[in-house]
Amino acid sequence: MQESLSILAEAVQRDLMVDQLRLVARQEKSIPNSVEYDMRRFMRMPGWQVDDIGMMEYTYVSQGSPQNALELKFCVSGKAYCDSDECEPGTTCSKTGLENCSEEVETVDIYSFRFTSTYLHQFASTKAAVSEAERYLSFEHDQTISHIIPLCNKNRMILASLFNHKYSGALENIYLNSQIQFLLVYSMDCLFGEGDRDKVYQCKFLEDERGRNAIAQAREILLQHIGDPITIKELARKVATNECYLKKGFKEMFGTTIFDFYQSQRMEHAKYLLYDKGLSVTDVSALLGYSSISHFSTAFKKHTGIKPCDLLVR
Repeated sequence: MQESLSILAEAVQRDLMVDQLRLVARQEKSIPNSVEYDMRRFMRMPGWQVDDIGMMEYTYVSQGSPQNALELKFCVSGKAYCDSDECEPGTTCSKTGLENCSEEVETVDIYSFRFTSTYLHQFASTKAAVSEAERYLSFEHDQTISHIIPLCNKNRMILASLFNHKYSGALENIYLNSQIQFLLVYSMDCLFGEGDRDKVYQCKFLEDERGRNAIAQAREILLQHIGDPITIKELARKVATNECYLKKGFKEMFGTTIFDFYQSQRMEHAKYLLYDKGLSVTDVSALLGYSSISHFSTAFKKHTGIKPCDLLVR
């Protein structure tokens, strides 16, 4: 626990007494060949002057080592309040740590996201890396490196959404997976200035806010249809644009094709259902809308490098 709180010690610029920290909320996940994350919300201690900070730790052991990893860490201060209608008087609110949900409480959020080289390999291009971000994601640097990440607005919005959303269960898993992937993209943008979304768009219709909103809405619809595949034609109709604009706009805004994004989210959710929920390969295949187990197994191995049965809880 102490190691994961190292960024908090740096943010408050003092030694921490772990037993004095008051944990308000925590979410964590550790699934083989997936993103490992640990998100904790603490009450802000009296007298703390917290500097919001982000870090990227690039760990290189050896070429092809499964221990090669890229970790993002963030410490962000703020305020939390409960907007739930389900809290009952006399019970402690899991969001604020208080019995009176009408109160705001000052908090410090600590985030850690670990991406292994095995996980990142699925997104790697077959071509040689041409940018600094790609060199990190392909683990071409042969030494361990740390970088301070500027906390740009895009990162702040993603981090805020990870604790403050209305989803639960399977939908929460789908939502968090997608947000964490974009956090990695935006962190690379902030670090290396590549793919800056604030620059002039190549697709002219994206210069209009309505065009960008349509593409963002298409992404949300895809996440809602993880178990109910939707065609690009249907998706374009739902967001009131044509297929050509949709495909080009999606690639420019999110750096990936609609198909690759959709497959990535489906397979990440499949990992969760197999490993965390202990569902059978047959059940997961059906839940994700596959016509046969063999088609699902082939897609899963292509995306993750392992067979679905390798994740089943024994």
